[in-house]
Amino acid sequence: MRKEWEEAHLVTEELVEGPPSRRANATLTPCPNGSHLWCIGGEFFSEDGKAYFYNDVFRYTPEKDEWRKFVSPTCPGPRSAHAVAVSPAGGGKLFLFGGEFSSLHQTTFHHYRDFWCFDIGTHSWDRIETKIRPSARSGHRMATWKHYIVLFGGFYDPGITTRYLNDLWVFDTQEYKWFQVEFRENDIKPSPRSGFSFLSCAEGIILHGGYCKEYAKGKRPVGVMLEDTWLLKITIPTTEQENATTPHKASKNKASQTQITFKWERRKRASDAYAPSLRSGCTMALWNRSGGAGATGILFGGVTDEDTNEETLESIFHSDLYGYQLSGKGKWISLALKKPKSKSGKKVTRADKKKEAAREASRREQESEAEDEDEDSNGALAVPTKAPPETKQKTSAQNAEQDLDDSNMTVPIPRYNAMLAVLRNTLFIYGGIFEKGSKEYTLDDFHSLQLDKLERYTCLKDSAILIPDGEEESSSDEDDDEDDSEDDEEEDEGDNEEDVIDGEADKDIGQEPKKSTNSKSKNKEEKFEQEENSLRSKANAFMGVSKDTTRSIEDILSTPLPGETLAMFYARSREYWAQKAHNTSDNRGKQLRRDGFALAEERYAEYKPILEEVEKILAEAGLDEEEMRRGAALGGGPAASGQSRNRR
Repeated sequence: MRKEWEEAHLVTEELVEGPPSRRANATLTPCPNGSHLWCIGGEFFSEDGKAYFYNDVFRYTPEKDEWRKFVSPTCPGPRSAHAVAVSPAGGGKLFLFGGEFSSLHQTTFHHYRDFWCFDIGTHSWDRIETKIRPSARSGHRMATWKHYIVLFGGFYDPGITTRYLNDLWVFDTQEYKWFQVEFRENDIKPSPRSGFSFLSCAEGIILHGGYCKEYAKGKRPVGVMLEDTWLLKITIPTTEQENATTPHKASKNKASQTQITFKWERRKRASDAYAPSLRSGCTMALWNRSGGAGATGILFGGVTDEDTNEETLESIFHSDLYGYQLSGKGKWISLALKKPKSKSGKKVTRADKKKEAAREASRREQESEAEDEDEDSNGALAVPTKAPPETKQKTSAQNAEQDLDDSNMTVPIPRYNAMLAVLRNTLFIYGGIFEKGSKEYTLDDFHSLQLDKLERYTCLKDSAILIPDGEEESSSDEDDDEDDSEDDEEEDEGDNEEDVIDGEADKDIGQEPKKSTNSKSKNKEEKFEQEENSLRSKANAFMGVSKDTTRSIEDILSTPLPGETLAMFYARSREYWAQKAHNTSDNRGKQLRRDGFALAEERYAEYKPILEEVEKILAEAGLDEEEMRRGAALGGGPAASGQSRNRR
């Protein structure tokens, strides 16, 4: 048994080149002992519309500039937009909760609610099973305060509307139990959101910003960027205070209720010039500054969306850096890079830059005039009379040297949903997403910055992705034509898929070409495998059709959903089946309802094998039965939602 357990939990370690592949919405977490960074999971959406989700674990050692990959057979499933919190207990542990997953062609999409622990010493994963735990979600955040892991917010997308959350959960790493913190109705607390900053400090945990959607009846949903700041004040009362009234009530956990209390306090916006502009797609990394300066949150990048109407969404991407002091009342501080110094030790002033720019413009004008004269005289190429080659080369060398000395030239390109982490006094930035025109680029570059010096960024790995400086005017028209053709193809595919579900094209889809054979008898095993492949193909086709929100009401009501029982299916579509029975039968009253139920039962039995296969596919990806039933109760199956995905 011991040998079998060791084989089942064997962890392989591999030295890899450079950082992980292109990705966003992964987690980059510093080791509690301050020597490594851990990168887990993430997502990559390719140019051809395919979705790739990862569950790999990478460790980066700054001293060696070395990346190592760890593979465990008991690791969590592929995911992104999950949350990770670190605990120094037992040599160091990483706790992971939730996240989301999408299939390759985005026909299935769901959220996780599993909870895992990664042991830094053994590099092995263990799944923590508890009866009480938070609901499935992604875009949430976790932070560690003493021996408690605090989880807040996130969103859940069942396929119809995106539901943003503002519930608060606490996991006790000593008792290995979750409990939910409940507040009174008149207590203030942050609004539902995802993609916010959540950093631990001495008093509790600081929450800043985030993203959500507003749904108004009869109007389209509008994305909202948040910039408010909150302090979750956490106190462990003394013996005399245990019987006093507490600002919260911990549900189903009386022991924790007497040990720890929680209270939200909204912080006033700092009235200084260093606060960042309104944005989303960015979170702060924690920097424990040396020299008694206290903890500081480091914020980089993000995106500002101007959602003016249904057709246009203007986005401004950022690459600036900000600091937020967590202690006291909170204060934004400047983290601008220091101005470069000239070789003589003097700082390069704005006047010096203007003089150099004027000299450069004059030089280029002289060169242009000289080239025009040369072209007029027999078309021969001559050396400019006013600027000898030595001078030109020297000027170019000086400009190149000045560009290298300019610290602003080392700033990474703008992005959102990048991975940030601070190890000792060094900030590390990896990956993220940048958009140019109608195209989205997932990045793979890796940068560092000494926060105590703020001199210049160091590019540890340059990006191999070529982003054009500008797009042709016809590119949008071409994209529209491609989208139209893709829509036509999808409609054709959708029609075919509906035919498959109705049993009209079972023989043509999902099966391999028939092999010519003189023997009439087939091997039972091959026949079973073909039937299984056909059923899997029908299940995938069903998920593609159920994702389509443009289907008719009749089609939606007459089709059962994954995780939906016969009773749930009939309760949702009772009126439809009653009308169906009324058109084909003369019965009335109870007998008519029985006829309607018989029709619903017949339809459910027709779909049952496909539904069981769909549930099997979703279970393989980690979606539990409770989540499937919840999605069915809300009237929609798992579906990818691009807007929810991007601004997390």
